[in-house]
Amino acid sequence: MDEHLKETLIDGEVVYDGEFLTVRKDRIRLPDGGESVREYFRHPGAVVIIPVLDDGRVLLERQFRYPNDRVFIELPAGKLEYGEDPLLCAQRELREETGYSAADWQFICTIHNAIAYCDEHLEIFLARGLTPGEQQLDDGEFVELFELPLEELLDWIRLGRITDVKTIIGAFWLDKIRSGDWMPPAR
Repeated sequence: MDEHLKETLIDGEVVYDGEFLTVRKDRIRLPDGGESVREYFRHPGAVVIIPVLDDGRVLLERQFRYPNDRVFIELPAGKLEYGEDPLLCAQRELREETGYSAADWQFICTIHNAIAYCDEHLEIFLARGLTPGEQQLDDGEFVELFELPLEELLDWIRLGRITDVKTIIGAFWLDKIRSGDWMPPAR
């Protein structure tokens, strides 16, 4: 169906293989027969959790992000291990980062956050029926938790206080679900 747009691999190599990312440089054939180079990150993917407390407030995190040299407000999230079931990863990440567990889990959607230079995908889940517990942060992980009503979360997005794309998309989905305008797809 889209063969007229497809680029195909001629040859390529891994130029960096780190603990978190792999960087590739591939020579490709363009749809018109020409050649070009694609440099991109390989990433196993991640999960994002929209944790909603019984009173409707959303559980959020404040975390310093080194590449941008600042603290960001985010939904809880974490990297998938290769081959890991996304729901099990989401359950683990919610427990580790926030201490909470959830009785009700619902898949929301998959997003691709940097399609021009990375194959990362994020699986977004809604978590309700939360029970508090103790955070189990990884060594070197520092996360501050707080709660915010959805209306205020949306206002912070509008004002630019929240710029993290996964959190913005998660908040928009939650708003649409609450209003009854959208239903998550059956999975």
